[in-house]
Amino acid sequence: MARLTKAQREWRPGMPRKRRSTKVMFASTVLLLEAFVVFFATLAVFGLKRGEFPPALILGTGIALSLVMIFACAVLSRPWGVALGWILQIVLILTGIVEPMMFLVGALFALAWWYGIRTGIRIDSESAQRDRDQAEWNAAHGDSPQAS
Repeated sequence: MARLTKAQREWRPGMPRKRRSTKVMFASTVLLLEAFVVFFATLAVFGLKRGEFPPALILGTGIALSLVMIFACAVLSRPWGVALGWILQIVLILTGIVEPMMFLVGALFALAWWYGIRTGIRIDSESAQRDRDQAEWNAAHGDSPQAS
């Protein structure tokens, strides 16, 4: 028998489904794209600067940074998750020290991160207001199922 998650164990018929955070979805998308870019940038640096840096250092650092970005996707809903994302944006920009093109790539991703966080917060607050308005309307007019 498969193990159920806490949400699955607590679910009852007729329960409204919890809305997923748009901010977390946008931020996760940016971080996942960054993880891929960091991985491929690691391969590029490995090929271009193998003589300047030890290959194990290049590969280890790049793969570790990619994995941290993937891990950050899992903790975005925690209070410190977005702060970790901002730290990773700074780290990505600083990779330009090794490969100058990464200054531009990092800055563009930081801009995408900022926009995703800002827009996600706005959409989440609008969705919460819409949910409150719907609950008020249902309370005033009776909670009838909507026609499909």
